[in-house]
Amino acid sequence: MQANSPTSKLSGKIALVTGGTSGIGLATAKKFVAEGAYVFITGRRRANLDEAVKTIGQTNVTAIKGDVGNLSDLDVLFEAIRTKKGRLDILFANAGGGTLSSLGNITEEHFDTTFNTNVKGVVFTVQKALPLLSEGASVVLNASTTSVKGTAAFSIYSASKAAVRNLARSWILDLKGRNIRINVISPGVVPTPGYDGLGLTKEQIQGFIDFQVNTIPSGRAGTPEEIAKAVTFLASDDSSFVNGIELFVDGGMTQI
Repeated sequence: MQANSPTSKLSGKIALVTGGTSGIGLATAKKFVAEGAYVFITGRRRANLDEAVKTIGQTNVTAIKGDVGNLSDLDVLFEAIRTKKGRLDILFANAGGGTLSSLGNITEEHFDTTFNTNVKGVVFTVQKALPLLSEGASVVLNASTTSVKGTAAFSIYSASKAAVRNLARSWILDLKGRNIRINVISPGVVPTPGYDGLGLTKEQIQGFIDFQVNTIPSGRAGTPEEIAKAVTFLASDDSSFVNGIELFVDGGMTQI
């Protein structure tokens, strides 16, 4: 499908994907461009941003270096979007991450780092985007199946994603008069480079994935491209009457 095809789901839309250099963020940015959108992506490392632009394609994408947990970086980001395009139709607040730490070993640094990116980053990404969001804009927040499930040594990350889910519930009331939809995507087991940040060896990561797959009715892990398709649905007019939901894309893991 050509990016400018009249049948493209996101033709003419202006989108932002935070954390767009790898995994789900990169796959979603690629899907958005394929569906006709112009996409801004963010990331903390210039080399990764440059590589992402090459992967997505040199046209219809702009990469802006920054950390969503840094409010000054967010100001620079949204000023760049305002100057270049003047508006936003789609916001995918995707940037996030976490590491393992069991109760008894949780440090203040672990707590602050996790909530700074996963909660503070989401809050101020969306709040600072508000002046640019167009009538009928779609905001998608990236959470996790851990928003409703317990996971050993993952309580702080899980709590941060539960917070993200609840932000959407309240924000759809705050924005009731602006016709802006806010939905949550909650991926299940989807191996990405982000798993490397868990603090585990490659063998331990694979063991974790294999163990989790046994609990998934679909019998396999998901892919970033499958999550990107679901995000695209929530970003597009196909979901025009969908607001405030948490869409689990997990092969059925949370439904049993």
